[in-house]
Amino acid sequence: QVQLVESGGGLLQAGGSLRLSCAASGRTFSSLTVGWFRQAPGKEREFVAAISSSGSGIYYADSAKVRFTISRVNAKNTVYLQMNSLKPEDTAVYYCAAGSSYLATARDRYDYWGQGTQVTVSS
Repeated sequence: QVQLVESGGGLLQAGGSLRLSCAASGRTFSSLTVGWFRQAPGKEREFVAAISSSGSGIYYADSAKVRFTISRVNAKNTVYLQMNSLKPEDTAVYYCAAGSSYLATARDRYDYWGQGTQVTVSS
């Protein structure tokens, strides 16, 4: 089984940057697509970005295309989400997830989830 732990969240002002990390345990991690999702209070969890097992395939939600970058280093069992030019509307709990469906955007296509890390952007 795969276990995921997110880190790197925090409180910052609009326009700032953060890099979130998703650290995985489990030998099969490098064979899985990893996605980032976020959930703001009172809202559904929404897709942000996904990266294929090799890192050569990437897909972003429209909201993330310009300002966010997803990457992975399989030798470290880690996936990153670089977030730049952050806005208050980016405030949410950010989750990483892993699954076997290539660049999936739907929550139910992911089998493993981390506990989430809070990102709060003030104006």
